[in-house]
Order: sequence, then structure tokens, then C-alpha cells
Amino acid sequence: MSLTSVLSNATSGMIAAQTALRITSDNVANVNTPGYVRKQVDQAHRVVGGVGAGVEISDVRRVIDQFLVSAGLTASSTASRWNLISTNLDTAQSLFGDPTSQTGYFATLDKVWDAFGATAANPTSGVLRSESVAAVKTFFDQTAKINAELKRMAASADDRAQSTARDINDLLTQISKLNTDISRTSIGSGDSTGAENVQMGLIEKLAALIDIQVQPRSAGGVTIRTAEGFELVGDGAATLAYRSTDSTSGYLAIQYPVGAEQPITVTGGEMRALLDLRDTHLPKLSEQLGEFAARSAERLNAAHNASSSAPPRSVLEGRDTGLDLPTAIGGFMGQTTLAVTDASGVIQRRIAIDFTAGTMSVDAGPATAFTPATFLSTLNTSLGAFGSATFTNRALTLTAAGTATAAGIAIDEGTSQKAGKAFSHFFGLNDLVRSSGQTLYETGLRTTDPHGFTAGDTLTFRLTQQDGRPIRDVTISIPAATTMQDLLNTLNANSTGVGLVGTFSLDAEGQLSFAPSTTPPISLAVVADNTQRGVGGPSVTGLFGLGVFERGSRADRLFVDPKISQDPNKLALSKLDLTVTAGTPAISPGNGQGAAALAAAGEKKVRFDAAGTLSAITASLTDYAAQFGAAIGASATAADNQKLANQAVATEVAQRRQSVEGVNLDEELVRLTTFQQAFNASARMIQAAKELFDVLTNII
Repeated sequence: MSLTSVLSNATSGMIAAQTALRITSDNVANVNTPGYVRKQVDQAHRVVGGVGAGVEISDVRRVIDQFLVSAGLTASSTASRWNLISTNLDTAQSLFGDPTSQTGYFATLDKVWDAFGATAANPTSGVLRSESVAAVKTFFDQTAKINAELKRMAASADDRAQSTARDINDLLTQISKLNTDISRTSIGSGDSTGAENVQMGLIEKLAALIDIQVQPRSAGGVTIRTAEGFELVGDGAATLAYRSTDSTSGYLAIQYPVGAEQPITVTGGEMRALLDLRDTHLPKLSEQLGEFAARSAERLNAAHNASSSAPPRSVLEGRDTGLDLPTAIGGFMGQTTLAVTDASGVIQRRIAIDFTAGTMSVDAGPATAFTPATFLSTLNTSLGAFGSATFTNRALTLTAAGTATAAGIAIDEGTSQKAGKAFSHFFGLNDLVRSSGQTLYETGLRTTDPHGFTAGDTLTFRLTQQDGRPIRDVTISIPAATTMQDLLNTLNANSTGVGLVGTFSLDAEGQLSFAPSTTPPISLAVVADNTQRGVGGPSVTGLFGLGVFERGSRADRLFVDPKISQDPNKLALSKLDLTVTAGTPAISPGNGQGAAALAAAGEKKVRFDAAGTLSAITASLTDYAAQFGAAIGASATAADNQKLANQAVATEVAQRRQSVEGVNLDEELVRLTTFQQAFNASARMIQAAKELFDVLTNII
């Protein structure tokens, strides 16, 4: 071997040792740097012409375990998702308060029953009447406040999803730029570990926002894909867009420089949490709250409509049924009695209505036949000079004549029944709790009844996957054919309706519902509803309560009748007694039967539709309140358990990664000594070669 070769070999050794010392010192210097991954040099013997020619640094690499890196990103994504959901559900749960306390939301309804119970014992007390009205008002005011806060939280999640999509795009752009830098450095045989550490930090931030798959590229850098394989980062960066409307689910879509936008699946990270909160957790709480509040109002109104104030009110104003009068009257069964009384509660005129037989009789006189179409005119004839009945804007109103002897109208519900409601209750003639829109969706419509919607009006549904990704929009035109069965056939048509993914049906109480037929089930959301039942009437969505968002809005619509709020004497705390002898008051102020009925309304069994996490059941308001409170707590607890479990997994993976990737000072100091000795040995070899050169030179 020539001395030149010796010098070359020794020089390569010094360079290799110097590089290794630099890398080791960098590791030591960054021992406490968060996210730093220790580096390692790979040495290889250099061969020239089949002869050993020293040593070279083949690679400077980060010491990582690709499996642990992948597991860590997944754990971080899942933990981030459940941490955000848990935090928001804890906040939502706090809105309802402690179910066992006297200050929580559910306690405000208990106070309603207590207030009416006290009033039943002393129905003439103005103070107790006012307290009863105030208790009802407090309950529905609190309901509206909670629902408004739930909607605010959902809107906040929507806004945050928009900003999170922008953050994701910023990270994708930065990661893509680092790909270029890393590839360029790797091709030039440079040290790209610094850029790789920075890139990994960005990838970890990205994984906290959205679930990703990461694979190293042969040219350096990484390829990042979504869970279903869409490329987010490769040779360039894709762009993500967040799409949502007020009534449909939100979703993420990917956009490449060429081609159409494509919805993508999101299964983890803060983005999944925000989508779940906006479209599932919070709307379901609103839906459940709306169901609870609507049924509470229904039970109060059922008791109030079956009672009367003393003296009776001169005008009984019904609610907007959403129906025309013949359709509303059609299907009623049983009997009810209307009584016009004077100021002292003595009956002046008594009208017995037999819906089953289709007859009316005045003061026990001969029966007069009526049909749904002639009901209003027959009733007005029966009332005569003692009052009148009108039907305007889909609402029935009964008015006592303004004479000295005719002070008001009282109703005995009797056995009348339609869609689970008695006559006065169905029309809301003496409601205690009013609403600004539809809150109950048992319309009483039958398949043979006219649907009443304007032909040609359109309704657009969006079919979506369970994760919110849209499949397609279906626009349905109201048919010219007039019956509810015709409307059902149109909705369920395979080509122009939703028949391929599910079925609309009308139950015995006239409630329209959609049942998916696919596995997994397809969700249905309302994109636009331009339909109208009659002039100024409700839409299909409004009348039948289609969609979580429609049903969740009910909690905002309920309020105490302003006339009763202003004058608690209008509370219906008495009962019409049809058994009294002629000339004896049939209604007296001291009769507290109506107040007792209101106090007991919470224990009456009522049908609850499926809402939120609760299935359809028949239960009392008290029992449902307990289940509702338990469901809220269970959802928050489940989310918290998921958060803790996934945080534990993320912590364990992080510790294992640290044991592989972290800097161990003892090991690094050993390496420093080893490389220092190697450097010194190469230096001594160079010195020896120099001395030999000097000897040879002197000889010459």
C-alpha cells in the first residue's frame, strides 16, 4: 500500500469521525428539545478498484420506529377527537345542572307540579295562581335558553371546523415544501434530519386535526394520505374545503389542481370531533330537549283544555293546526260538549257534539246531522245568538256573544278523540302553552285524506353517509294527485323519490316518518323545502317535523299564553259540571279540579318519539325526565371514558417512542469517546505517514 493510500484512508477516517462527533454533539445539545429525534451515522467501508480505500458516511438518519410513529399518530388523532367531544359534552351537561338538585333544569318542571298542587288546595288565591303561571314560564324560558346555548355551541363547532380546515391546508403546504427541501438535500448526500424533525412536528400537529396515513418516500420526505387513500401530500399539496349548510351535515372535500371536488371520509382528529358535535351530539340533545318540552306542553295543554277558568273565557282561540277544517274534523270519534255560560257560570246554551254519529243537539233537543264540510255552519247554527265559530289561518276560534247573560264558553272534552287528543286539545282552544310553529307532529291525517300541498312545489332531500358525506340530492315535486297516499307514492318512488334507500310511512296518528332500508343506513336531510299546505300554511318539513334540525327547534317555540301571563285569573282551574240542575252554576271559582289535573299532568303516560339517544317509549313526564337526565350524563361519561382511554394509549405510545427516539446521555457520551478515539487514531496514522514521507525525502 502506498503512503498516499495510507493518508487517504486516514483522512477518510478523520472525516467520518468528525461527522460522527458533530452528530453526537447535536444529540447531546438537544437532549431536552421537545420533538427532537436522535440522529445516527451509518458508516461503510469504501472500495476503489476492489481495494479498500478507507471509510465513508453512507447516511445520517433519524432513529425512529415506523410502527410506533404510525401508532402514535393514530393515538394522537383519536385522543384529540375524544378530548374535544368530552369537553363540549361536559359543557352541555352543565347547562341542565345536577338532576338531583333543586336548582337544575329538571327541578323547574317539578316546581310546576308543586305550584299547581298548592293552587288546587286554594284555587281562589291570586298569589298561588301567579306563582303557578310563573313556574310554567320559568320552565319554558329555561328550555329556550338551554336550546339557544346548544345551538350556539353547534354554530361555534361549525366556525371552528372552517378555521380547522384552513389550519390543515397550511400544514399540508408546509409539509409539502419540506418534502422538496428534504429530497434536494438527500440527493446531494446532505444531512436532512433537521428538516425531517421539523416536518415530523408538523405531521404530528396535522394528526391532531385529522386522521392520516404517512409513508416515507424513497427520494426523501413523506407521502400523506387520508384514511381511504386520497393523497394529501406527495409531489404537491392538495386543498381541503369544509362544506356545510344550516340544515345538512358538514363534510370535508378534497380538491386537486385538476378535477372535481371529492368528499372524503374523516374518522379522527379535531375535525371529526367538530363534525360529530355539529351534526350529531348537539343536535340530538336539542332534538331530545324539543321532544321533552313539546310533550310537557302537550300534557299541560291537555289538562288545561279539559278545564275552564271561572268565569269562562269569552273567546277561545285555537292554534294553527296546519290543516283545513274538513280534514281536521274528519276522523274524530266520540262526544264532546260546548257550554255557553253567563257571568256566574250558569249554562245558557249547551251543544252536544257526537263525532261518531255526525250529529249536534242543542239543549238536549233533536240531533242535527253534519259532515266535516258542514261542521262550522252547523256549529254556528247551534250556537245561534249565544256565540259564533270561525276558522281562519287553519285555527278554530269560539266566541261567546257579547250579551249580559253570555259571559264565556266552556268545554267538556267527553270521549272525543283524534290522534290521541280530545276536541279542544286537538284545536288548542284553551292552551296554557302556545307555540310559534308546529311542535307536535301527530296530524291525524289518513292516507285517504287530501295532502293539501300545492302541486308542483318542490322539496329537496340530501342523502348522506353516516359520517355526513353527501351521496346525492333528490328533488321531489308535490303531485297533482290529491291524497296523502299519492304524496307517499311520490316520496317513495324509486326513480324520482327516495324509494331506493328507504320508505316514508304514515302511522295511525298521522305522523310521517322515514325508515332507511340500506345497510349501513342512509341519512336524510332537508336541503330546501318550498312546499306549502294551503295559502300561508306549513311546509311538509314543518307539518311533519322531518329532520333533526326541525325537531330540535321546537324548544325555542314554546311560551305561556300572553293573555294568561297578564291575567292569571284566566287559568283554567275549574271543571265544567254538566250534572248540575238548571239554573245552578256549572262552573265555580272554588272548584280546583282543573288545578289538580294540571298538578297530576306529570304522572300521565304519554307517547314520546325516538329522540337523541332515547328510543320511542310511552312514559310519564317524570319518568322521561329521569331517563333524559341519565342519557345526558351517560353520553358525557362515555365521551370522558373514551378520552381517558385514548389519552392513556397516546401516552404509552409516546413513552415507547421516547425510549427509541430520545437522547440517552450515557450512550451519547460513550459514542463521543469512541469517535474521539477513532479521530485520534486516524490523526496518528496521518502523523506516522508524514514521518515516513520525511524520512524518504531526507534519504533522497
